[in-house]
Amino acid sequence: MTTFADLHRVGDPLVLPNVWDVASARALVEAGFPALGTTSLGVAAAHGLPDGADAATAETLALLHRLTKLAVQLTADIETGSVEAAVAVAQAGAAGVNVEDAMRPAAEHASLIRSVKREVPELFVNARTDTHWQRAGDLSETLRRVRRYADAGADGVFVPGLAEPADIEAVVAAVDVPVNILFLPGRHTVAALAQLGVRRISTGSLLFRAALAAVVGTATAVRDGGPVGLDLPTYAEVNSAPTPR
Repeated sequence: MTTFADLHRVGDPLVLPNVWDVASARALVEAGFPALGTTSLGVAAAHGLPDGADAATAETLALLHRLTKLAVQLTADIETGSVEAAVAVAQAGAAGVNVEDAMRPAAEHASLIRSVKREVPELFVNARTDTHWQRAGDLSETLRRVRRYADAGADGVFVPGLAEPADIEAVVAAVDVPVNILFLPGRHTVAALAQLGVRRISTGSLLFRAALAAVVGTATAVRDGGPVGLDLPTYAEVNSAPTPR
C-alpha cells in the first residue's frame, strides 16, 4: 500500500489540492487525486471565522471525521497547532498535519514538532515557516528554520510565498526531507518545481477563492444576461454521489 509519505517523490511531486467541505473533497477524489489537504482559510471562511487565529480547529476536526470515510489520504492544516490538535487529527484518521511557526521563535516550533512526533510518530508532520509568507525574514533565516525543524523530526518542510527558483533550490538542498511549496499562479508550474526538487505542491486557498469567483461570476452572468458555462456537473451527478456520514 502506498503511504502518504510515499507520495512525496523526487521528480514526480505530490500535487495536493486543499479542500474546505465534503463536496469539494469528493469532486477531487473523483478527479483522481490520491491525497487532499484542508485549507485553513476555506474552512474558516465557510464558517464565518477568521483565518490565522486558530479559530477553526473544531470545524477542521469535524470535517476530517467526515472526509476520512472517502478513499483518499488526508492531511490537515491546524495553523500554529498544538499537540492535542495533532493527536486529534491522527485519531480522526488523517495521515498528516501542517503546523506553522507564525514567526514565533524557532526553538518553540521545534519543541512542538518533537512533542507531536513523540505522541503520534506515525503522523506526517509538515513544518511550515512563515519567513516568506509574512516577509519577516530573508533566505538565510528560512534555511536556519527549515534545518531546525527537520532536525526536530519534521517529515517535511513548507515555505509558502517562496517563488524564486534559486531560493527554492537552496531550501531543497538544505534539508533531506521533502520540501513543500505553495503553488503561485503565473510564477510556478508543476514541471518547473519538480525540476527544482520540490516533492509537494499545495494549492492552499486557491481553489476556495476560485470557487468564490465562479459563484459570483455565474450569478452576475445570470442577472446580466451574460453567458453561463455549461461544462458543469449535473444535479443528478452531484446528488448521486455517496456522502460520508
